Amino acid sequence: MRSTFEPHIAWRYLFSKKGHNAINIVSGISAAAVAVVTAAMIAVLSVMNGFGVLVEQLFSEFDPVLLVQPVEGQTLRTDTAPVLALYAREDIEAISMQLEQTALVRYKDHQLPARVMGVDSLFARTAHIDSIITDGFYSVWDGAFERAVMGRGLAAQIGMNAHFTGALHLYAPERTGRINLLRPDQSLRHEHAFIAGTFAINQLEYDDQLMLVSLPLAQRLFGYDEHTASALRIQPKEGVNLKSQISNFKSQISQTLGEGYRVLDRYEQQADFFRILRIEKLLTIVLLVFILLIASFNIIGSLTMLIIDKREDIRILSHLGADEPTIRRIFLLEGWFISSLGTLTGLVLGVALCLGQQYFGWLKLGAEGQYIISAYPVQVQAADILLVALIVLALGFVSAWYPTRKLRVES
Repeated sequence: MRSTFEPHIAWRYLFSKKGHNAINIVSGISAAAVAVVTAAMIAVLSVMNGFGVLVEQLFSEFDPVLLVQPVEGQTLRTDTAPVLALYAREDIEAISMQLEQTALVRYKDHQLPARVMGVDSLFARTAHIDSIITDGFYSVWDGAFERAVMGRGLAAQIGMNAHFTGALHLYAPERTGRINLLRPDQSLRHEHAFIAGTFAINQLEYDDQLMLVSLPLAQRLFGYDEHTASALRIQPKEGVNLKSQISNFKSQISQTLGEGYRVLDRYEQQADFFRILRIEKLLTIVLLVFILLIASFNIIGSLTMLIIDKREDIRILSHLGADEPTIRRIFLLEGWFISSLGTLTGLVLGVALCLGQQYFGWLKLGAEGQYIISAYPVQVQAADILLVALIVLALGFVSAWYPTRKLRVES
């Protein structure tokens, strides 16, 4: 009987007319405040998820499914037994070699340092390079001339585009031997290429710094032989696309290579970015929880006023046999019901707003074509809804417990 008695009385108090109308108003404000903050938490977290997924998609246009790098040093050998065993695996569609280092790029009177990445003929099978070309076409060797594909920002800085016919000059210092202090230019390796196109990933570290050339050109420029690369790009065969499958595939590749190599998935290749995103999300949750804590003081005030208003009811319940713990639980449930009502309303409102933004794009980022997307991206995740619900309900319980902990029944 007790299990239904306490919730029944608390539920009646939630909707019944109070002795003072102000109590109803404060209770309504309390539930509304909780609902607004809850909806805001869902909306903000969903927008952050949306931006995270958007940037992840942008990176995935260029980054391989898996990237193999040496644990020590800047380069690896492709003629060693572990790497040859990798080439023998039947579940790999393509393995592309890349050699990336910094070089000086010059075009006429403009020069600046850039990340020069040499790629082989299988590169296009490990990256969706054609989808990010903004001008010209993708080619690093046309059968007669060395070609280059540059980030759009880098091309703008050096003063050229895909339709220029002049040669790009690349310079890199000799890796071995002494530098001639009288003629330092003789200690530089020199190669040249003709621009074929520009690309854009809308990330500065790519668009403003990266330049793609053929792998043989990069090997000559940086003084390496044909069996040397800085990393291997791995594209698995179709069917390996889910996170769980990629994780298992990554473990198998690591076992094949053994020690001395690290295998990075797309999240690990951009570890700094995703770490910053997680920190920003955590700080956002902390800030919104602080706002929710302030809003919860309304519940404390509402419940305190209700206890004062229901002193006569408390005396009657005591005479009918209800002890102090029972009466405390009634008002504890009353406060928690206020919080729960606000939480449920906020969750429904927040999810509805996010779904509306996702399908109708109500809030725009700017003028059409000014950004890569026209409206704020959102992605509602069940884990966020559960987390927000638990946080709000927990704070609501504490807010209800505080004014009832010292409730005393007067005889």
